[in-house]
Amino acid sequence: MSSSRNTGRALRSAVDLEAVRREALALPESTEAPHFDMTSFRVRGRIFATAPPAGDRIHLFVGEDEVKACVAAGPGVFDELWWGRRLSGVRVNLADADPGQIGELLHEAWRRKAPKRLVAAYDAARAAGR
Repeated sequence: MSSSRNTGRALRSAVDLEAVRREALALPESTEAPHFDMTSFRVRGRIFATAPPAGDRIHLFVGEDEVKACVAAGPGVFDELWWGRRLSGVRVNLADADPGQIGELLHEAWRRKAPKRLVAAYDAARAAGR
């Protein structure tokens, strides 16, 4: 998994949908919107995470390497998320997940969908301590 610094700040004590929501919406230009029967987290309209209505899982749209690493390290916590024949991300059982890992994966999913200039500005602001 990536080694982003200062991730998971809202996810330190308990991993539930509300903690995930706080963390996702703290990312630049992130919004929440319905997506069929789920909620989705988006950056400039591009979905980086979804959550089913029960609120016990989160779907994070990370790369194949991240998915494979998560599933290998945490079977039962992480499952491959398929969209048709395409591996599109990882499904996370929030009750059993490590808060730091969830924060890291959430940031990674946001980075994959955010415009490069937005990611660069975010990284620069973090490096400057803002």
